[in-house]
Amino acid sequence: TGTEVIVDFTHPDSVMKNLEFAITNGIHVVVGTTGFDDKKLSELKNLLSKNTKVGALIAPNFGLGAVLMMQFSQKAAQYFESVEIIELHHANKVDAPSGTAIRTAELITDARKQSKKGAMPDASKTIIPGARGAKVGDVPIHSVRSHGYVAHQEVIFGDAGETLSIRHDSINRAGFMPGVLIGVRNVAKHPGLTVGLE
Repeated sequence: TGTEVIVDFTHPDSVMKNLEFAITNGIHVVVGTTGFDDKKLSELKNLLSKNTKVGALIAPNFGLGAVLMMQFSQKAAQYFESVEIIELHHANKVDAPSGTAIRTAELITDARKQSKKGAMPDASKTIIPGARGAKVGDVPIHSVRSHGYVAHQEVIFGDAGETLSIRHDSINRAGFMPGVLIGVRNVAKHPGLTVGLE
């Protein structure tokens, strides 16, 4: 009793039961667990419709630099013909691509549509499956899983005569805490579903 906010960094297989318990009991939730597809978001919206005073924040990344990297990438997308994402995470990460990469690709795809960008050039004829990454919207994402990494993402833009790389590196998980605190302090002010720390 008396719990106002739960922070969930568990596992995609268990997160929905945790959220059901919290929302049913009127507890706000700040969620960093990845794997939120349209189906899970729809389930979450349904849960929240039963308790309209509860706020739920689903954030693909709590690193403030990562949030800025996503926003900068969205802005840059309208100016470049080509874009791809390389994301690198620790070997124990259970999903690929990362939630951050998926969110970045969605933001870029939306920006490309708004600026009426056509299909990206790619003259590849012979492709081993997976060699060009997994596409989310318009954007190929290449995932690396290896010991030695925490969470890293590079968004590479290209056009005639130039490239632009926007990179974020989480060296230590302590870097996520300022964003988690922003979420905890503000989730109750925003009943319903909020996706993204921004």
